[in-house]
Amino acid sequence: MPHAETPGTEAVPATRMRWWTELPLILLVYACYSAGRLVVRGDVSDAVDHGLALLRIEKALYLNAEHPLNRLFTREPWIGIPADFWYASLHYLVTPALLVWLFRSRAVHYRAARTWLMTSTFIGLIGFTLLPTCPPRLLDPSHGFVDTMAYYSSWGWWGGEASAPRGLGGMTNQYAAMPSLHVGWALWCGVILWKYGRGRWTRTAAVVYPLVTTIVVMGTANHYFLDALAGAAVMGAGLLLAPYVMRYADVVKARFRTAATAVPAAPGAADAAVPAASVATDATIVSAGCQTSAGERIPRQRHPESRYGAEPGASPSDAGEGAPAPAR
Repeated sequence: MPHAETPGTEAVPATRMRWWTELPLILLVYACYSAGRLVVRGDVSDAVDHGLALLRIEKALYLNAEHPLNRLFTREPWIGIPADFWYASLHYLVTPALLVWLFRSRAVHYRAARTWLMTSTFIGLIGFTLLPTCPPRLLDPSHGFVDTMAYYSSWGWWGGEASAPRGLGGMTNQYAAMPSLHVGWALWCGVILWKYGRGRWTRTAAVVYPLVTTIVVMGTANHYFLDALAGAAVMGAGLLLAPYVMRYADVVKARFRTAATAVPAAPGAADAAVPAASVATDATIVSAGCQTSAGERIPRQRHPESRYGAEPGASPSDAGEGAPAPAR
């Protein structure tokens, strides 16, 4: 993975983001995602048909790695039990932890990374809606798969229904196997660690985490290999769309700010705001917009020198109003 910036996704935020606005946003998006998964369960028979179709495609392409991995995880508890814990927990721990780390330590890159993750998640939800898929563990036992999470359920908090806690299996969509967002989110974590992390161990984790997650989702019989590929494709599509999503969000925010600041002024407020200099200038304006020059006298205007009489030779009209008329 090259240590290069993705064009169009690394813009410096105009305003600093606050955790009390980011946290509700992320929780809202995740709540919509979870609710969407429950609403779009799909028909069971269609989900089974889609799962069997994926198996046939994989066998035709010699990509069927699920069976040997699932047999290994079932036969070796020291592999299968940690794999079940990996599947049931890290998906919900590593991703939020990296979001918090980005927010605190790499704030310039946070918005782009968060938008990429959210956009990809919503694309995955579209996949669950259009293509409900039965995971290998829910196929008929004649297909040779063992649900390792049910097999080792006495070791963990999960029951026999996906990775949900015991008694809450009905609150998850078990036919949302295509695409695998376990793999998609793990790939996002790997890219973030590779680009913004430091040190050899961080780079190693960036490669190991998505790779092991891909093996785990197949070995536990929760996903097909094609599900994993679809999860990676969804993240690629989200990465391409993220700059456009951010631009659209900026346009919407700008319109809201403009509408909020465009408040009509109160009556008379405009008159009160006229500068004093303008008032002084207007004082020299006479009828019909004619402006007098400095020192020019207006007819019948009282002048200081004419207090005791008019100037010699001045006409009665030029003298002040209080000046006596000349003797005849």
